[in-house]
Amino acid sequence: MKKYLREFEKLVDIMAKLRAENGGCLWDKEQTHESLVKYLIEESKELQKAVRKKDVKNIEEELGDVLLQVVFHAQIAKENKNFDIAAVISTLNKKLIRRHPHVFGNYKVKTTKDIEIMWKEVKAKEKSGKKK
Repeated sequence: MKKYLREFEKLVDIMAKLRAENGGCLWDKEQTHESLVKYLIEESKELQKAVRKKDVKNIEEELGDVLLQVVFHAQIAKENKNFDIAAVISTLNKKLIRRHPHVFGNYKVKTTKDIEIMWKEVKAKEKSGKKK
């Protein structure tokens, strides 16, 4: 586990350095959420293509490119004092636990169909709560 944390921390630090005011990369510093969307879509399509081809090595690389986009957006948000990568991960962790009560709670299921129904119910409940 420590290896994953070290590598992830290194990635976050690299992105911060790429966007640093003093130094960094001019191109990276010019990027915004809006300008990066096309790259997220492009990298997702490249991942999809690698998966279709069952090209495991390319899947690894394309997953890295998608992860880069996530970290890039989180760095921009951090600079704008909106949120950081820790908040993104925390939000995802909470969502995964909430949407898997059959694993993390007492909800009983027998089939994947039961899981799909439960998932939709939980998601609908979340969405209705956000509208209020």
